[in-house]
Amino acid sequence: MALRVACIGGGPGGLFFSTLFKQTVPDAEVVLFERNQATDAFGFGVVFSDATLNRINDADPVVRDGLRDHGTHWDDIEVWLKGEKKSFSGNGMAAIYRKTLLQLMQERAAEAGVDMRFGQYVPDLSQLDGFDLIVGADGANSSTREQLGESLGHTAETATAKFIWFGTTHLFKGMTFLHRKSEFGNFAIHGYPISENLSTFIVETDEETWRKAGLDEFDVSQPPGPSDLKTQRFLEKLFAEDIAGQPLVANSSRWANFRTRRTRSWHKGNVVLLGDAVHTAHFSVGSGTKMAMEDAITLVREVAAHQDDLETAFTNYEAERQPQVAKIQNQARGGLSWWEHFGRYYDSFEPTQFTFHFFSRSIDIDKIRLRDPELVESAERDWLTRHGKAPLETPLSAGPARFNGRLLSLTHESGKVELQNDGASLALVTDPAQADASTGLLLTAPNHEEGLKDVFGQIPAEAAAVVIQGGNPFTRILLSEEVRLGRGLTSVIVDDRGPASNLTLVLSGRADAVVPATVEVSHA
Repeated sequence: MALRVACIGGGPGGLFFSTLFKQTVPDAEVVLFERNQATDAFGFGVVFSDATLNRINDADPVVRDGLRDHGTHWDDIEVWLKGEKKSFSGNGMAAIYRKTLLQLMQERAAEAGVDMRFGQYVPDLSQLDGFDLIVGADGANSSTREQLGESLGHTAETATAKFIWFGTTHLFKGMTFLHRKSEFGNFAIHGYPISENLSTFIVETDEETWRKAGLDEFDVSQPPGPSDLKTQRFLEKLFAEDIAGQPLVANSSRWANFRTRRTRSWHKGNVVLLGDAVHTAHFSVGSGTKMAMEDAITLVREVAAHQDDLETAFTNYEAERQPQVAKIQNQARGGLSWWEHFGRYYDSFEPTQFTFHFFSRSIDIDKIRLRDPELVESAERDWLTRHGKAPLETPLSAGPARFNGRLLSLTHESGKVELQNDGASLALVTDPAQADASTGLLLTAPNHEEGLKDVFGQIPAEAAAVVIQGGNPFTRILLSEEVRLGRGLTSVIVDDRGPASNLTLVLSGRADAVVPATVEVSHA
């Protein structure tokens, strides 16, 4: 008997699943339910990395053809701030207007024989009792997920940064990050072209700046539709020079905080979820749509192979996709953190170091050099101009100690701990109350981000240096930047990731010096 499949949600993930399943299992009945009309589309652009498109293109050419015929493509990413423009090449990416992509995918689904029912909301899964398989592809605020209940183990972590999504008639050349400091605080833009006459224009800021600028007055509890016009006019004025006086374009544009969603189990009974309904990753990594479509590919394959045993199909689907999604989410957390602190980086770094700091937030110097040797060379030249020596060979003063370079070691002897390099040494204490201008503090980073606030409280007002050990690379860096950029103290990170990481930490300004793990502890 032919399988009856219902898909809730007509975004890229739901459309891709429905099309692929009908193509793979032609005798199946596939019905897609979408609460909005076919012509409705919230948001602006959808971005794909060249390096990640192969699997999607192999499954169906709709995205490849759409990007070729209607999209825009670029290789360079640019950072604009303080009157300078810096670029990072070797980042092949393409974007398409979301409305155009949905139209193309709807046409593809129709050709495959999918029964698409627009303007139909499914508030109660019992309405679909006649279907053998129900796929929830209804986005981050998934009603399907909510109906399945707490047994799925769903969590949502809310970021501190505020963001709002506009378009603009100004056409950027490619992915462009703009930074402006207003009288109220810092604002930043993710801008990129999505058609011949429109670019995406995503704005981020911190909550304090947002409130000071009076941008907290719009009632976000209103249903989708009305846009925040006060914010639109404010941003048009602030970024007028960057967008050549062109207007912003609103589409249900309102401020929000990004929520990273994770879900332990992606199915219950004959209902299975995909895409944003079970996982999200900050838009700075441009992977949301890609992840949903890759979920669809795996789910189609497994269900087609196990039509009489959906539990096995779902288990296989989760076993393959959950580790892949977790990897992207972990990478995205570093990117999201950067956007939560970008105002600090704007104030602390000049354009060249700021740019290197930005692009090294998730990859090290060796990987950057492979894509764009000139970017690395410019960062190293900039350091040499400011300090007179290469980064790891630059002397460092820490209280009474003067180290000849930025690679240090820790020694333990008779209960005493010292930071050493080429004969110079600095005594360390583990009690923050004992730290002063002549001694350093050995501080342990937490294993989880939630513990950082308590450790921040242990940073002394005065210390010759703060040496950060333990935790993980992410928490060590955040603690180091609080020490160095937030408190004005010298920071040293104990790092176990190798020479490229050591150089990246110092050159980017994340730490003043590094203790490589191989020389972390020696017993004299």
